[in-house]
Amino acid sequence: MMRQVGKTALAFAIGSLAAYSSLAYAGKTLDAVKQRGQLVCGVSTGLPGFSQADSQGNWAGLDVDVCKAVAAAILGDPGKVKYVPLNAQQRFAALQSGEIDLLSRNTTWTLTRDASLGMVFTGVTYYDGQGFMVPSKTKISSAKALKGATVCVQSGTTTEKNLTDFSKTNNLNIKPVVFEKLEAANAAYFAGRCQAYTTDASGLAGIRSKEAKNPEEHRILPDLISKEPLGPSIMRGDDEFFAVVKWTFNALLEAEDYGVTQANVDQMKTSSEPPVLRLLGVSEDMGKLLGLDRDWAARAIKAVGNYGEMFDRNVGEKSAIKLPRGLNNLWSKGGLQYSPPLR
Repeated sequence: MMRQVGKTALAFAIGSLAAYSSLAYAGKTLDAVKQRGQLVCGVSTGLPGFSQADSQGNWAGLDVDVCKAVAAAILGDPGKVKYVPLNAQQRFAALQSGEIDLLSRNTTWTLTRDASLGMVFTGVTYYDGQGFMVPSKTKISSAKALKGATVCVQSGTTTEKNLTDFSKTNNLNIKPVVFEKLEAANAAYFAGRCQAYTTDASGLAGIRSKEAKNPEEHRILPDLISKEPLGPSIMRGDDEFFAVVKWTFNALLEAEDYGVTQANVDQMKTSSEPPVLRLLGVSEDMGKLLGLDRDWAARAIKAVGNYGEMFDRNVGEKSAIKLPRGLNNLWSKGGLQYSPPLR
């Protein structure tokens, strides 16, 4: 009897493992990207520091760099990306329909989105929180002083829901002025149609630096009323592509942790540190576990730099926005950014 039970359990375990293995590699996105020779990436219609095109149609920003890094890891060229600009209402349908391979568009990771929209988040590229911007000439110094105020907000976002919750919780009777497009919300606020503007604090900083005639005339209040972990996402059920996107971003974090930069990545291949040699494919071929070659991470780093370089260039001290690293610093420097070991 015991032998039969043991055989049955073993057969069940083998069957389960086979089923899991089949499920884990059922995704076709990675193969499609390789065959197409191009990564299709959903981005915003224009948010300074995160994803915005210049007059020549060249895209730049923190979210854009994620797309470039993934394209470099898979295809060997960060330029092999087709950018699809999407507003807040379009973004999830574009991912669900397969119009895009990757959504990298200042999107908050929430339970509802993660569990019910057929998508899965691959990590947090920017830890944010919702804030408020007001004209500097007003005497408003706190979000709780916005009692009865009109506030510009974009529809179809966590921002709109957070504003409603904040108003009810604090009995503020805030009057949302809702716009479908970010550009319309920007224009309305700067035209004086609203007494305040609310979105992610990083977004407010970008909008102020890019859209305001004089940024000094607008103040971002110190209050944050929510947690907004922003990150890329893919369609649910494609574990192979999920692993590639997730570990490409982790490689950029690991690179900063060990001092590997866009400029020294080739030189660091002679490093004596085992984690660096693994990261750059010198001592071990980690790429084969992802369906890539051994130089995947080195190419991603050479394309966009490590995470710190990406941050500084797009939203940090070397950008017009000049956001502090804060929570987005490495774990070793008091922040939340932390990569599991690449080994």
